[in-house]
Amino acid sequence: MRGARGRLLGRQPLGLALAAPYLVFLLVVFAYPVCFAVWMSFHDYFFAAPGAQVDQPFVGFDNYVQVFSDPAVRQSFANVGIFLVINVPLTVVLSLVLANALDRVVRARTFFRVSYYVPYVTASVAVVAVWLFLFSKNGLVNTLLGPLAPDPSWLVNSSLAMPVIAFFVTWKGLGFYILLYLAALQNVPRELYESVSMDGGGRLRAFFSVTVPGVRPATLLVVLLSTITGANLFTEPYLLTGGGGPNGASASPVLLIYQKGIEQGNPGMAAAIGVVLMILVLIIAAVQRRFVGGEER
Repeated sequence: MRGARGRLLGRQPLGLALAAPYLVFLLVVFAYPVCFAVWMSFHDYFFAAPGAQVDQPFVGFDNYVQVFSDPAVRQSFANVGIFLVINVPLTVVLSLVLANALDRVVRARTFFRVSYYVPYVTASVAVVAVWLFLFSKNGLVNTLLGPLAPDPSWLVNSSLAMPVIAFFVTWKGLGFYILLYLAALQNVPRELYESVSMDGGGRLRAFFSVTVPGVRPATLLVVLLSTITGANLFTEPYLLTGGGGPNGASASPVLLIYQKGIEQGNPGMAAAIGVVLMILVLIIAAVQRRFVGGEER
């Protein structure tokens, strides 16, 4: 009996007790909503008044058939694919290069680190107003470009709206990822840089031979977090393009979940979109972990 209890509680039961509140948080905030969303996706679900008893029949895969046959849904997944292709590599490269540069700064180090972090902690609504001013038809960017300015303008151009959103999200979140890389750089042995220098290698060789391999676990984390952030894109297209315009060119799956479930009263289909999105993100994360994380077979 004692052996079975020991295997269940582990060597340190106190650790399990300390972790229990977070475990309950995960079950209530994450596990239960996910299971409920899966259940909703297989039923003709709709919102009713509290305490009201309504029939919510099982419909099988009907909601998923609607998801895959809806052109707007397919376009939203293509849009988020374009976003990830731009945002994830740009985030990794810029944050690593800037973190490496900031790690070498001696004077005003705190000032530069805080400067990059400020956009991340600034409310999106406030920052979006600045980008609307910059990329509007008569904005600063078009004024500087003059005859080279795109027509239609950036955020109302079906080909440019999503790339602009990707650049915005990259810029806003860069400070957070820089901090992750700065923390990782502290664990890279300085002796390795000295060895490269003694072998006649310059800073570029040290960067690719020491820095990049040394922060590989942080790179995997950055790739995963930026992918998850991009898959949950909602605020930026909702505010920058007026709800996924023009003609759905910047709509994201999460934005469609809101529109289908809340505005159009079809939560069953919205749940199915969420389940499909979750499965795709898990697949992408597994592939990224295999190749970026360098797992051995």
